[in-house]
Amino acid sequence: MRALAGTAGAAREAALEVLRRVDAGGAYASLALGEVLRRRALDPRDRALATELAYGVIRRRQTLDWYLEQVSTRPLAHMTPQVRNILRMAVYEYLYLDRIPEWATTHAAVELARRHGHEGVARFVSGVLRGLLRRLPELRLPDAAADPVQHLALLTSQPRWLVERWLARYGFDEAQALLEALGQTPPLTVRVNRLRTDRDALRQRLAREGVEAHPTRWSPDGLVLSGVASTGSLKELASFREGLFSVQDESSMLVAPVVDPRPGDLVLDVAAAPGGKAAHLAERMGDRGRVLAIDLHPQRLELVEENARRLGLRSIETVCADARSVGRLFAGRADAVLCDLPCSGLGTLHRRPDARWRKQEADIPALATLQDEILESAWGALRPGGVLVYSTCTITPEENEERVEALVRRHPDLVPEDLTPYLPAGLAGEPGVREGRIQLLPHRHGTDGFFIARLRRRSG
Repeated sequence: MRALAGTAGAAREAALEVLRRVDAGGAYASLALGEVLRRRALDPRDRALATELAYGVIRRRQTLDWYLEQVSTRPLAHMTPQVRNILRMAVYEYLYLDRIPEWATTHAAVELARRHGHEGVARFVSGVLRGLLRRLPELRLPDAAADPVQHLALLTSQPRWLVERWLARYGFDEAQALLEALGQTPPLTVRVNRLRTDRDALRQRLAREGVEAHPTRWSPDGLVLSGVASTGSLKELASFREGLFSVQDESSMLVAPVVDPRPGDLVLDVAAAPGGKAAHLAERMGDRGRVLAIDLHPQRLELVEENARRLGLRSIETVCADARSVGRLFAGRADAVLCDLPCSGLGTLHRRPDARWRKQEADIPALATLQDEILESAWGALRPGGVLVYSTCTITPEENEERVEALVRRHPDLVPEDLTPYLPAGLAGEPGVREGRIQLLPHRHGTDGFFIARLRRRSG
């Protein structure tokens, strides 16, 4: 269990407000938390506790609810969102935090119930929690041998459909490792802007700003940061404002090297916002050539432009267009097209704690159809000899390998290329690399779940 100091009532009030917005109002957790923390003047320890409670309860909701259902005489669905989340926060503290005594957790929950209800509500919360504490030593999750799906669903607090999918693909032990990795807080990583500094110099600069950093495992451009409360606080650093780095997961840092753009190239980045990969492409081209960042939403393209200005990049141009139109707009002109496409996002569930409860398996076929349409258009934009790179932040074959195979069947002039020259040496032996694709997994590689494939259009 992870240690976390701080028991301030203000932190629990903030967390409860976030949970209410997510539970009752359908808000996105990251947006709700950011707004609540901006409005409340919490010290750093209380901000950390509020964040831990809000995100932890959302991630572990299914497991917390199972424990509560073992002792509560009232179904959770019949409770108000406030009471339900007060109970969830307390159970989360019992199970996943230490340095907060059980009596202190129980007392805080009862006081919260009293403030947000009445004396009868406080007595109800007290009774449920005291009953749970009595029974905790004897409560056991469903047996793994008898019901592996339910066991893993509760152990890792992941949806049953996702557990069934990974069990079928990976087997019990690896499915458990993957599901657990998707329940952990991911590392915060940044990519150096090599047009302005290098990784060692950035590391020293961050140290002077009070941020510890060490090199990423795979990418030569990345640093893993510690001692930073959030991406928001990172963006307050002078080194960020000066454009010395970008916030990016290490898996995404591997995409631009696979594209391997050259100075003077015309490169299309479709569905480009917020622009992290477009910036990396421009940096690798020495900011010489044209990187067209294409997105359907004008307001999202403003983020691309803002990012390019901060990084000092002049080769990035924004284009407001549907990604499915690039084959018509740029027919046969592009030296390279990067298709980092909308997907189910199942490789990034650890970054968005509420996402696992919003995703549906039924969404995948429609996403695969959209991916096919965009890839088809991207093929039309390539010049003979041009390169198409396809990437997603998901793990499903239907959105990854099968989309590449379908594209090649439709267009035999597209040839998958060995990724060995473009990836770090440590990844050379991964399955599929010589066939032009790689699937990164959180529990194996310490990154997001991420897919990359490279294909070249024949010259003749």
